[in-house]
Amino acid sequence: MTVDENLAHLSNNLVYSAMAAYAAALAAFTIDLSGRGRVAEKPAEQQAAPKQKAAALTAPGGRPVAGVPDQAAGVVPEQVTPERRKAAAIGVTVTWLAFLLHLGGVIARGAASHRAPWGNMYEFSVSGAVVVTGVFLVTLFKKDLRFLGTFVVGPVLLILGLAVTVLYTEAAQLVPALQSYWLIIHVSIAFIASALLTLGFSVTIIQLVQDRREQQRAAGKTLKGGNFMNKLPPSAELEHTAYRLHAIAFPLWTFTLMAGAIWAEKAWGRYWNWDPKEVWTFVIWVVYAGYLHARATRGWDGRRAAYFALVGYACVLVNFLVVNIFFSGLHSYAGVGSN
Repeated sequence: MTVDENLAHLSNNLVYSAMAAYAAALAAFTIDLSGRGRVAEKPAEQQAAPKQKAAALTAPGGRPVAGVPDQAAGVVPEQVTPERRKAAAIGVTVTWLAFLLHLGGVIARGAASHRAPWGNMYEFSVSGAVVVTGVFLVTLFKKDLRFLGTFVVGPVLLILGLAVTVLYTEAAQLVPALQSYWLIIHVSIAFIASALLTLGFSVTIIQLVQDRREQQRAAGKTLKGGNFMNKLPPSAELEHTAYRLHAIAFPLWTFTLMAGAIWAEKAWGRYWNWDPKEVWTFVIWVVYAGYLHARATRGWDGRRAAYFALVGYACVLVNFLVVNIFFSGLHSYAGVGSN
């Protein structure tokens, strides 16, 4: 089949439009993170007014004045209302717009070449980035992780910038080795696993910053700057969130490794060929297996677990940015400029 140039051009335009929307979302999330996007607290005199009113309606000895309802007398526990964050809400809304444009670009790319759009580094980068955004948006339905917006949208925008400037490849047909249903099975699961590992990495970075601030506060030191960190969860909660993300990603990465071996046997006649891509995929699996084992059985938590997780993500980056581009092997057809 020939490539539909109109759809390929549409895909490029949608990706560029998504990048513009991501940039706007990044600005909104950054404003929220700085604290300027939060609703300002009431002045001190306004906060004190209810207490003064309650005191005026209370008889000496703390007894409510007769005939005055308990609620007016101030004996009802204070109700805490959720904090409204306009900039964060705008960031999420614009991120949804960027996600839809981005997804449209991926779909158009696949339709242009009549196949799954995962045949080279450009397509893998663009498709992987949209999965990262999608996973982030889905997690927002279960947990308020809007503070991660800057640390998710920023890397996604960076990946897209790298894809369109360095990794771009014209839409074309797949090489014979990739013309298999295992492409969809193997790569789609790898996308999801990589997205979860990326979110786990972002949470881990924030955890380390928060942990350092907590140690400085415990030592009586004055914290300079970074007041927005006071709005974020404590380091222990962040570490637990990162662990859960890694724990979900690990079996998916395990399946990716196994599916790749099965596909290799069908394509090349052997389950394992010591190809650089295969080796580094296994290295990633070993590092994260060690992290989860140490975290679950050896009591490694806090900073030690965080550093272990960072080593694992460093291996992910090496596998993606170094092995795919600079190493030659059986997976070289998926590198830069290949079709």
